[in-house]
Order: sequence, then C-alpha cells, then structure tokens
Amino acid sequence: MNAFNKILVAYDGSAHSEHALELAIKIAACSEAAIGLVYAYDKIPAFLGEPDYETLTSRTALKAQELINEVAARLAARGVVVATNVLQGPAAEAILHVAEAEQYDLIVMGSRGLSDWQGALLGSISHRVLHQARVPVLIVR
Repeated sequence: MNAFNKILVAYDGSAHSEHALELAIKIAACSEAAIGLVYAYDKIPAFLGEPDYETLTSRTALKAQELINEVAARLAARGVVVATNVLQGPAAEAILHVAEAEQYDLIVMGSRGLSDWQGALLGSISHRVLHQARVPVLIVR
C-alpha cells in the first residue's frame, strides 16, 4: 500500500510554490502518486463595471490557466500523472474544496506567495489550510 495516492499542490508561480512542487514530485515518485495542481485567483471587484469587469476577469482566468497548463505539461514530460484546477475565490477555500472533493490524501504548499503582500496572505492561507484540512499538509519553505 502506498503512503499517498494523490498529492495536491497549491501553485501560484512563486519560488515557494515551485519548491513545494519539486518536493511533491519527489514524494509522488516514491509512492507512485498522481499530482493535482490548484491555482486560485482573487475575484475581480464587480464595481469595475462592464466591459472592464468582464475583460479583466477573462484575462485573469486565461493567465491562470496558461500558467497551470505550462506546469502540467512540464510534469507530464517527466512522466508524472497530473490533474489541474483553476478556481476563482479565496485560496484557502479553493485548496480545501479541491482536496476534499477530489479525495487527495496530502496537500503540499509553499509558505509564501508571489509578493510580500501576497506572502503575508499566503502565510494566513497556509495556516488556515493546515488547521482545516482533513488530510496531512506539508508546508515548504
């Protein structure tokens, strides 16, 4: 019996999420696990009005999907079985939702995000995921 069958990686393109991904790949190789990638982006404020709201929402979703697709292709080229999720909304909720809905048995995530401001938020995100997840959570520095 493998220790882990499905590993979920919270990925945002930051160096910390890249380190988390590399560690998840090593763990997956040891247990022949599949890797899932989840990217959550903030909801665009509706007060922007049309057409700016729709344009910015579409552009943000497309950029997120392109990033995840690039990473998924990189993993597939290394022989890793990979699934992707791009969700709009709070990151912690997205990570927890995907982990439970798709029955992941390990969550791996970085300790910080893309910027100092996002890093402070991701600290809160990793803390929330760590305390609310029903499966083990590995926080990578």
